[in-house]
Amino acid sequence: MMAGMTDRELWQRAGQGDAEAYGILFDRHARTVYNYCFRRTADWSLAEDLTSAVFLEAWRRRAEITPESDSILPWLLGVAANLLRNTRRGLRRYREALSKSPRLIADPDPADDIVSRLDDEKRMRRTLANIERLSADEQEVLSLCVWTALSYEGAATALGIPVGTVRSRLHRAREHLRELDLSCGHEQAEEALSPEER
Repeated sequence: MMAGMTDRELWQRAGQGDAEAYGILFDRHARTVYNYCFRRTADWSLAEDLTSAVFLEAWRRRAEITPESDSILPWLLGVAANLLRNTRRGLRRYREALSKSPRLIADPDPADDIVSRLDDEKRMRRTLANIERLSADEQEVLSLCVWTALSYEGAATALGIPVGTVRSRLHRAREHLRELDLSCGHEQAEEALSPEER
């Protein structure tokens, strides 16, 4: 019965301490939040940590937040965007140090899933190399509107900016990626504009 409720209805119940309602919200949106975090970090483990932090923050603030629409997803992605901003400097330092260190060659692992995850991380790092050349504002809008398929209105809610600003930032981001496409390779820019869902 609760599965048919809107996010707003489930959120109200969660605010009153209903863990089952909160669990349904988690089931609905955790994958989207997780994919958003991975696409911003190119690190599955960090994406898992960030997703946990988003939902921990949501549980902590469940009684004080009122969704602006029937979906709580824009607010959750806004929390994720804030967490990513806070970790951005640390990630940049980590990537710089990693790029300067010699690559270790690991013994082959027979687990296809591990190989697939490593390939995903490698491909996403290449994609992020182009994405990181965009402004921080363009990166946020691109990841919310293109990677999570959030509406312009949802992205505006997540970022706390007007819808028109979302539209113009997304347009600029796409134009900049097309320019990078000419100098860095077609495949990377195309991945950024229309990535596959995992």
